[in-house]
Formats: sequence, structure tokens, C-alpha cells
Amino acid sequence: MSQHPPPTLTAERRAAIARIVAQDGAARVAELIDQFDVHPSTIRRDLKTLEEQGKIQRVHGGAIATESSAPEGTSTSPNTPKDRIGRAVAEMIANGETVFLGPGEFTLAVARSLTAHSRLTIVTNSLEVAHWVAVHTPHTLIVTGGQAEGKDLGLVGQLTRSAFSSLRADHVILELGGISAVGGLTDDSLPQAEIVRMLLEIGSQVIVLVPAGRVGRVAAAYIGPPSDADVVVTAREAPSAFLWDLSESGIRVILA
Repeated sequence: MSQHPPPTLTAERRAAIARIVAQDGAARVAELIDQFDVHPSTIRRDLKTLEEQGKIQRVHGGAIATESSAPEGTSTSPNTPKDRIGRAVAEMIANGETVFLGPGEFTLAVARSLTAHSRLTIVTNSLEVAHWVAVHTPHTLIVTGGQAEGKDLGLVGQLTRSAFSSLRADHVILELGGISAVGGLTDDSLPQAEIVRMLLEIGSQVIVLVPAGRVGRVAAAYIGPPSDADVVVTAREAPSAFLWDLSESGIRVILA
């Protein structure tokens, strides 16, 4: 979290909290208590007031940015497709479980939606997901080794593959570049596709996240038939014809 000098007046403290949330994307109550050296009830009142003013959104254990408070060029509205998908997937996860999260903005949205859970173990080969979990949650975090690839900073290579030999997870959550009833599960990255094929073997439940615009799309690297996914989660804006084809193939599809 960014370092900010602690103000002394209530209005100044609340303004500072709003800035922290806007800049960092989130803030935990425990961190704010330590930073401003005030009673927990004071911070809770501050967050309640800021939420009423539309400057933050309270969540379990802290607060997250709203669309209006986020830095220019970002969107944290809970009504965006990726955040709807994040919440829908988070509802499938129970406290105490082990979850694998792959790289991608939609899996990052899942991580953001897991702040209300407790005692999770999160395994990831995404540096973005790892940073979010480490900074904003109390969950146990395990990061695979490997070489960072692409803008999503997904880890690939021999070190990553070796880490999967002893990995077990209750849920494996993956964002892919395409899915269709005929073309199957596909991705734009050959190294990530190789990783995904390994991951399909370790999770008791495989949850595939596909942006609405990629439903019906066939990307460059083939991973497997759509039946390799236990659940496909996409946004309700996805083309209905392609969704119908997947459902007719016996795939469980959840629209968020």
C-alpha cells in the first residue's frame, strides 16, 4: 500500500482514506487503523460516511474503489462484465478451500471478489493476481515459479510445469481466449495453452472464464474439447447462438 502521512482532523483523515482507496484500489480496515492510529470504530464510521458519499464501496474487512473514485483510465464498477463474473465465481468457492487462479483480467476480478472469504489458499502463476492477493487479503498465497509472459504477467516454462506435479486444488479457474462447441477450448498463447492442459488434470472443478466477445471464437492454440471444463462462466452479453450450442453439448454455462 502507498505511504501517506496521517492527518489529525476527521475531514482530512477521510479525504486521505478516499485517496488511498482510489490510488491503491482497496484498503483494509486493519491497515487503516495502524496508519492513522485510531480506534477501529472510527475507521468504520469513516468508511460508512465515505460510502454514503459515493467515494468508496465497503466490503468485508475494508473498502474498494468505485468507478467514480478510481484513477482515470480504470474501471472498478461492480456492474462491469468482469466484476459480475468475478462475483459469480466467488460464490462457488467455500471458506477453507484451495483455489488455483490463472492469469488474466477476469481471474484478477475473481481474486478481488474473494476478499470476503476466509482461510483460503490461493495458488497462481499470475504475478498480477499474486500481488493483489498479497497486498489486499489475508489468504495463504502460493506462487509458481517460471518466466513472465505477456501483459498479464503469466508465468510459464519448466519451473511452472514442475510446480504442478505436486499441486492439488478444489477449483482451477482459468481465463481462455476462446471457446466453441466445435472448436473447443483455445487460447492465444501457446505456452499458456500448454500450462492449461496440465491444469485440467489437477482440479476437482475446472471453471473456465471467457469474455463475452470470445464465446464462439477459436483462438490459435487448441487445449481440449469444451467438456474438459466443468463450468463455463461468461457475461450475459455473449452471443445467444453460441451459448445455445454449448448448452446443447452438455456444458454447464453460467451467465453473469
